[in-house]
Amino acid sequence: MTLSPTGAGYVPALGTLLADLRELVECESPSSDLAAVARSADLVARLGATRLGAVPERIVVDGVHHLRWRFGGSRAKPRVLVLGHHDTVWPIGTLARHPFDVTDGVLRGPGCLDMLAGLVMALHAIAALPSRDGVTLLVTGDEEVGSVSSRSLIEDEARSASAALVLEASADGGALKTARKGISIYELEILGRAAHAGLEPEKGVNATVELAHQVRAIVALGGGGTTVTPTAVVAGTTANTVPAAARVSVDVRAWSTAEQERVDTALRALVPVLPEAGLVLHGGINRPPLEESSSLPLFRQAQAVAARLGLPGLDRAAVGGASDGNFTAGVGTPTLDGLGAVGGGAHAADEHLLVDRLIDRTRLLNALLLDLLGRGVVGN
Repeated sequence: MTLSPTGAGYVPALGTLLADLRELVECESPSSDLAAVARSADLVARLGATRLGAVPERIVVDGVHHLRWRFGGSRAKPRVLVLGHHDTVWPIGTLARHPFDVTDGVLRGPGCLDMLAGLVMALHAIAALPSRDGVTLLVTGDEEVGSVSSRSLIEDEARSASAALVLEASADGGALKTARKGISIYELEILGRAAHAGLEPEKGVNATVELAHQVRAIVALGGGGTTVTPTAVVAGTTANTVPAAARVSVDVRAWSTAEQERVDTALRALVPVLPEAGLVLHGGINRPPLEESSSLPLFRQAQAVAARLGLPGLDRAAVGGASDGNFTAGVGTPTLDGLGAVGGGAHAADEHLLVDRLIDRTRLLNALLLDLLGRGVVGN
């Protein structure tokens, strides 16, 4: 890489970026395999120690390995949280079917876009800072399964930060993610009573019929950008028995906290339609929304930084999927998401990224960090 005294001329070494990314992709790290996640953490720690000149703090919660580099101590102000994860959705063995490959400027491999490239970009962009004081890099190991063990860690770090930068992949064409829907996850349990379906069905309370009534009521709660989606359903035991129990999972996505709370209240107010049927609601609000009010000032700052450096112009997008940026925004920390690689096919066999965009995206992250830390950026 090259680096001017102000950092404005920083250009990452593409070969080194790709070499680091290849190591991470080829170290398969499905969230559900704790041994694989631990091996991945070992690799991230080694690469990070090489690039950053510091060994991370390893935090193990419920068997999941998370890594944290905190530079400059708690007195360094302002403090910027850079957030990523090293777990992926791909099971061990995927690499044999979808190996790491770079052809015609397109890089493929399990987890390359979501979000191993963003993690590599973070290591290189932070390494190129003239001073890292004020930067915290947090790399978690369970984002793809809901960040159950890392949520408190993420929220605690965010509360002490003036800004959070999330290295998830960009939206289409490189757009930064300035809004994400919040997620609520529920399971509605229906209680009925079994009876012989041929001899005396009238003595039963049909949980499947009650389920049908409830699904109609649940779907009616959506609208105005809020989605309320019944998903997995289980009902009954045998073909000739009035079902005594049924369950339906419900996925709720909303742009605002007010909408999340409206749907939550409505679901808790559901009542049975059939006499003697019962309802038990499990679950609740899982991730708060990343509302645009939390991210627009940072987005405008990133636009200005990109313009000063002559980097590609930045667009913004609102997306339905959630990330750990929902948690940082939820505790009131200004948050900008989608700063990672540009590509497509996340969680799909066609997962890929555009190699030439790794350079400008890493430069943007480095320069935005400089700006946020108060050291300024000098344009070309």
